[in-house]
Amino acid sequence: MSLIQSDNSYRARDLETGCCAAMASACSAGAKEDSLGVSVSSGTGNLPNSFTEETQGYDVEFDPPLESKYECPICLMALREAVQTPCGHRFCKGCIVKSIRDAGHKCPVDNEILLENQLFPDNFAKREILSLKVRCPNKGCLLKMELRHLEEHQLHCDFCSVECLQCQSSFPKNQLQNHMTLECPRRQVCCPNCATSMAYEDKELHDQNCPLANVFCEYCNTMLIREQMPNHYDNDCPTAPVPCTYSAFGCPEKMQRNELARHMQEFTQVHMRMMAQTLRSISVTTTTPMSYLSGLSFEPSLFSHVPPATYDCNPDVENFKETIQQLEGRLVRQDHQIRELIAKMETQSAHVGDLKRTIQNLEEKIAEMEAQQCNGIYIWKIENFSIHLRAQEEERPVVIHSPGFYTGKPGYKLCLRLHIQLPNSQRCANFISLFVHTMQGDYDSHLPWPFQGTIRLSILDQSEGLARQNHEEVMEAKPELLAFQRPAIHRNPKGFGYVTFMHLQALKQRTYVKDDTLLVRCEVVTRLDLNIVRKEGFQPRSTDGAV
Repeated sequence: MSLIQSDNSYRARDLETGCCAAMASACSAGAKEDSLGVSVSSGTGNLPNSFTEETQGYDVEFDPPLESKYECPICLMALREAVQTPCGHRFCKGCIVKSIRDAGHKCPVDNEILLENQLFPDNFAKREILSLKVRCPNKGCLLKMELRHLEEHQLHCDFCSVECLQCQSSFPKNQLQNHMTLECPRRQVCCPNCATSMAYEDKELHDQNCPLANVFCEYCNTMLIREQMPNHYDNDCPTAPVPCTYSAFGCPEKMQRNELARHMQEFTQVHMRMMAQTLRSISVTTTTPMSYLSGLSFEPSLFSHVPPATYDCNPDVENFKETIQQLEGRLVRQDHQIRELIAKMETQSAHVGDLKRTIQNLEEKIAEMEAQQCNGIYIWKIENFSIHLRAQEEERPVVIHSPGFYTGKPGYKLCLRLHIQLPNSQRCANFISLFVHTMQGDYDSHLPWPFQGTIRLSILDQSEGLARQNHEEVMEAKPELLAFQRPAIHRNPKGFGYVTFMHLQALKQRTYVKDDTLLVRCEVVTRLDLNIVRKEGFQPRSTDGAV
């Protein structure tokens, strides 16, 4: 049966149904253009190979909801590549082809005989369906568009799910970059000590074994790199426990390395007696090797007078005498070396002190330069805020000062003071107090005093999204107060602000504390005294008028 014949038979059957007949007519007209060429060129009237695709309908959310006439009776979803049968029913192309091949040559709705070559595209229904509005299926995306544009939209939708190439987890596209750079456990990080690259989740284990990491000696608290520590323990650490040099002769003492020289000096006679006892214990006729000396023990009786030995000299005794002389010489040399090392250490300690002072001065200069770049807007980051809250609960006073910042360049130098009131304070218990203090700055001699301007204090809401609610207060400077006079010392002891700026319970109502960090923002707008020139008797020259 040719496609034209099936189309004519379809129209003959459905002329009685009114609107269905009209729609069928339009579909058949469009179908002739698309399908006739296939049937003519093939000579068999069969559909092209693309009809064999077993694709179900569009599983998307329509807005407004999909009409039932556009639903496939098989998959109950919106028709995809809609086709019609001679008996007037519409199906998804993939659904009806699969049904014919699996369930037999019949229509699933009315069991009429149906062959694959009797199906023809319903281009009218296809155009209607592709023009319907649908919602983007990606969670978080609120856009609506025609169905025909959905596929293209999903390629560029910021909310579509994509896979992280590092940890193979799925995330919305608009969060992927932030995840890969800040949150992904498999993101690559570099060890600051040895410059080795590794996954973030492996860094903690690496830090515990990095040979170039800075570690502290458990005895003297000196900071060294890890690979230097064994040599430091064995040779340099002044407080590491070491055995006496004469431990082989029975001295049981262990002491810190810096006390070894004093021990050797104070107990020289004892050590000599230990060696004498060792010599006496050797039989004149013995030929046993002296490897057993390491097992000899110290006896207190050695401190008493030792009677003269009554034995004949032999080569072993002569060897011991030479050993004693060598050890005595070594002891003297070590004493000189210790004195030299102490002198060097004192010199190096002084040099280290100078370096620390230089570093501190440089850090202060850098902090001053950074403070001058604020231009009147300063955000104070208070980390480990829970420690301050615990101190307040334990009724220990909490007063914190921020680093200084400038209102401009040139400008006034200010700082903030945060005070958490104790639970037993009168009228302001459990409140956060916030004040502004003037400080001595680089430009004080060039600025008019007292300070005048508007100050906005805020504790920032760190919630995600746009609906943030910062806790803010705005105040005007009062020139008559001492808090706004030119400071005579580093920081003006008088401040200006709010004793009851914010209650601690309010911190829990929003995300004011995130990652144990509180953010305080201060925005200052100054008003320089423009009338100062008039007070000095200066008369401004009149303008020349419009040019």
